[in-house]
Amino acid sequence: MNYFTETINLLENSNFYYVIIAGMDSNYSYVNTRYADAFGYIAQNMVGKPYHITMHPDDTKVCAEVAAKCFQNPGKSFPATIRKHDGKGGYIITQWEYRAIFDAQNQPDGVFCMGYDITEYEKASQQLEVAKTEIEEKKSILEQIGWEQSHVIRRPVANIIGLVNILNKMEIDQNLSNICGMLSDSAEQLDKAISSIVKKTD
Repeated sequence: MNYFTETINLLENSNFYYVIIAGMDSNYSYVNTRYADAFGYIAQNMVGKPYHITMHPDDTKVCAEVAAKCFQNPGKSFPATIRKHDGKGGYIITQWEYRAIFDAQNQPDGVFCMGYDITEYEKASQQLEVAKTEIEEKKSILEQIGWEQSHVIRRPVANIIGLVNILNKMEIDQNLSNICGMLSDSAEQLDKAISSIVKKTD
């Protein structure tokens, strides 16, 4: 326990980190000011209360599994992501490091835990994943548009250009020749526009 004292003293009034110790009876034996203030609406004095009163019921399994790893691997820390009551009917998400505590006789004496709120980080990560999905969907749509422009729309345009070329080789009056010229110019402009769109979607 003595080697945790310096950390406890350092983070007693932390504005960022939660620090708690749960005894072998699964009750709090220590909580720092940050933790006490954050969850004081649950109990004014956490010490002596069961560790699970602040968390989502399903996450007690996570705590038990991580604590077991700590005692199986003395001196090593293990991570745990735990949902905590936010006092509004929902939960905040917290990230922790657990480490086993042993007494002077090297017997298990509890679990030292240091954590912090990662709710905003998780929200940002979820929003990023949604944005990535939307980008992939839009990319797929653009690729489909590019393919249709290149293969579906361009074919009849090429046919129109070909038909105009045939008409130009025939004996036609000046009025029809002028119309064919304008039709040819318009078809070529449309073909260039399609090519430009296809390049942008590649």
